[in-house]
Amino acid sequence: MKQAGTNRRWRPFWVHQGAEYLLGLALVAAGIQSPTPTFPVLTGGLIVVNAAVVTGPVGAFRLFSRSVHRVLDLVVVGVVLAMAALPFLDIDSTSRLTMVVIAAVMGFLWLSTNFDTRAETRARPGVTRSVGLARLDSERIGRTAGRLVGKAGAYARKRREGS
Repeated sequence: MKQAGTNRRWRPFWVHQGAEYLLGLALVAAGIQSPTPTFPVLTGGLIVVNAAVVTGPVGAFRLFSRSVHRVLDLVVVGVVLAMAALPFLDIDSTSRLTMVVIAAVMGFLWLSTNFDTRAETRARPGVTRSVGLARLDSERIGRTAGRLVGKAGAYARKRREGS
C-alpha cells in the first residue's frame, strides 16, 4: 500500500502485528536458552503483549487504538534497548545482542508500517489503493510464467524429435 504523496510502499498493519508476535516469541525462546533468562523473557513477553492489546486484525484483546500502539511501540523499543544496555542487569552478552537486534528490527517495522485503518485511508483525499496494480502485476507474472513453460515444452519436444 502506498501512502499519499509518496512513492514509498507501506507495510499493512496485520504484517506489523504478526511480526511483533514472532519477534516477541523469538526473544522468549532465545531467553529460555540463555543462562540468565529473566530479562530477555520479560522483554519478549512485553513485545507479545504489546501486539496483543491493539485493535487490529490479529489483536487478541483490542484495548488500544493503532495511534496509541504507534507510541507504545516506541516505548517498548526503548525498554528493550534500555534493558540490553544497563550494565548492572544480569544478562549474558548473547542475549543483550539479541535484544538489540530485535529492537532494531522493531524500529524498522515501525518506520515502514501504515498505522491507518481502512476508514482513515479511504477518508484521506488523493489516496488510491494499489490492489488493481497488484492484480495487473500478478496477471503479467502469470502470463510470463505460462509462456516460459510453453517455450520450455516446445524446446524439449524439438530436442526429442531431433535426437
